[in-house]
Amino acid sequence: MNRLRLFEIGLGCGIGLLLWPWAGLPAAPIREVSAASVEVWYGPEDEPLSRVVQIYEQADRYIYVAVYGMTSFPAAKALIAAHKRGVDVRVITDRERLKDPKQRAAVSALWEAGVPVMVNRHDSLMHLKQVVADDEVNVNGSMNHTTSGNRYNDERLDVIRDHAISVKAREKFLSMWKDRERFREWK
Repeated sequence: MNRLRLFEIGLGCGIGLLLWPWAGLPAAPIREVSAASVEVWYGPEDEPLSRVVQIYEQADRYIYVAVYGMTSFPAAKALIAAHKRGVDVRVITDRERLKDPKQRAAVSALWEAGVPVMVNRHDSLMHLKQVVADDEVNVNGSMNHTTSGNRYNDERLDVIRDHAISVKAREKFLSMWKDRERFREWK
C-alpha cells in the first residue's frame, strides 16, 4: 500500500496511523502538481514510433533527442526534415551502439545533414530514451528509435504534454550536451 493511500486511510482512523508512514523520514518539500496531458502508447500494437515522428513533424523551435538506440529510418528522416525547416535538432546517443551498422547509418545520415550528434565518453551506457520538443512535449519510456521497438518488442512510450515537465527535460538534456567530460561530439 503506498503512502498516499495510507494517508487517505489515516484521515478516518486517527492521527497515529496518519503519522506512521512518515515516522523518522526527513520532511520533503511539497511540489506543485501540474495538469499534464499524458498519452501512453504500447509497442508493438500502437506503433509508438509513429507518434514520435508526428511530434518531429509538428515541432517548430527545437527537438532534443537522447536515445540509446537509433536505427529507424523514418525517425532519422523526420529529424532531418525538421532540421531543414529550421528546427534546432540535437541528438545524444550511446557510442557503443554505433558498432551496429544500422545505428551507424542512421546517425551518419543525421550528421551528414548537419544535425549535431554527441556520444558518451563515460564507460556506462547513455541509456536515456527521451525526446523534448518546444518546451511543451516530453517523450520517454522504454522504447528506442528502432524498428524492433516499434513493430516487435513489448515497449512503452509516454507522451507528456506539460510545460514545466518539458522544461525540466530540456534542462537535463542541455546539461548533458554541455558536459564535455562525459560527452563528446561524434565524428
